[in-house]
Amino acid sequence: MVTPTRYLTAPLRDLEAWTRYFRDAQIPVLAKTSLALEALRADEDNVDASTLGGTIECDPLMSLKLLAHVASKRRADTATETENITTSLVMTGISPFFNNFGLQPTVEDHLHDQAEALEGLRALLHRAERAAQFAAGFAVHRNDTDADVIRLAAFLHDFAEMLMWCHAPTLQLRIAQAQRADPTLRSATVQRATLNIELDDLRQALMKLWHLPELLVRLSDDRHADTAIVRNVVLAVRLARHTMQGWDNAAVPDDVEDIAKLLNVAPAVASAYARRIESSA
Repeated sequence: MVTPTRYLTAPLRDLEAWTRYFRDAQIPVLAKTSLALEALRADEDNVDASTLGGTIECDPLMSLKLLAHVASKRRADTATETENITTSLVMTGISPFFNNFGLQPTVEDHLHDQAEALEGLRALLHRAERAAQFAAGFAVHRNDTDADVIRLAAFLHDFAEMLMWCHAPTLQLRIAQAQRADPTLRSATVQRATLNIELDDLRQALMKLWHLPELLVRLSDDRHADTAIVRNVVLAVRLARHTMQGWDNAAVPDDVEDIAKLLNVAPAVASAYARRIESSA
């Protein structure tokens, strides 16, 4: 029997209150991730960091949990930060990972009585996968040596919204309904009206609270989009959002113009390249 979940149904006071809440909140993962980890646990002696990482890095919520765990164990005077999943597992060790991460709670169980919210979360998770694919593709075109962390930053970019779907589904549905009713409504505006915060601010606050790698935090800060490496992430996330229902969204031409500038190619070339990334996923 699934234990009834208690959800937040009213907004908390401010960013500090939301940050404090999520500091200790449970982070569920995808059911397929939880099942795969249990299968690997049963064959632990034959599991290596690459195999385990391949399971974790397909799930942004499990990736977030691992990165936060590794950061919490890192000594303050340690110069090297682990910025990808496989390296994090090498630093942690396979047996210590399984000792620290037992049977993982799942989003499907957590939202068992919130079918509409679960659908919204799944759509967001799919969008995160698309953003990661676009980000990696743009980074490869730019010959960026930080392609792996750029992909990870795009994959995790909307994790605060994912957590909100899990813990405050009523509020998140209210935001989604407002944006469906008025597609011109800015996300930041409706978030402030509904949650008393902007989710971008919550993302940054939690990443700093959990001491995630400095480069990953910087790549996730849209306010630093004046640098090419951050624009790579921002534009990948934007394009993923605007093309979720196809390429006829009115915002796509502007996205393509900006991507063309990032890649230093003509807009037609940028559009064809982005579509090729999508079709090869």
